[in-house]
Amino acid sequence: MFRQLFQTAALICITAVPTYAADLSAPEEDVILTVSGPLEVTNVENTAQFDMGMLQSLDNTTFETRTIWTEGKHLFEGVSLAKLVEYLGIEGESLRATAINDYAVEIPLEDAVEDGPIIAYKMDGEIMSLRDKGPLWIVYPFDSNPSYSTEVTYARSIWQLDRIEVLD
Repeated sequence: MFRQLFQTAALICITAVPTYAADLSAPEEDVILTVSGPLEVTNVENTAQFDMGMLQSLDNTTFETRTIWTEGKHLFEGVSLAKLVEYLGIEGESLRATAINDYAVEIPLEDAVEDGPIIAYKMDGEIMSLRDKGPLWIVYPFDSNPSYSTEVTYARSIWQLDRIEVLD
């Protein structure tokens, strides 16, 4: 009896562990984010490419915050950097985030924490256009964590993001 109970409990534990798709489907729409470097999950050659629908299908996160680039509080929605790192099995020291105009910043992997920055694709419920810092903007929850209100973190808040490279 104990052995059967143990086997059942072990089976439940194994199947209860969250798993992510070993295969990431290929984008069906325009690619808005390409992640490269050492990744456990890829879909196009050795990269993970996402269209808007694919990013939106990941667990989304929302928070309200002020930024130094906008007036008043805004509601941002996107995928948390921590969730993306976990989903793709990223390990390393840092990420190089690059914008459409080739502006690049380095973000330490230690910033990818719960209640940390998100890769925002919506502001105030609207998809962000290129003109409004979109389609993707790394936004930190400045109002909820005063340690994010620094010049270093402001510099990491890259908008018009389209590429992330994992650095060892």
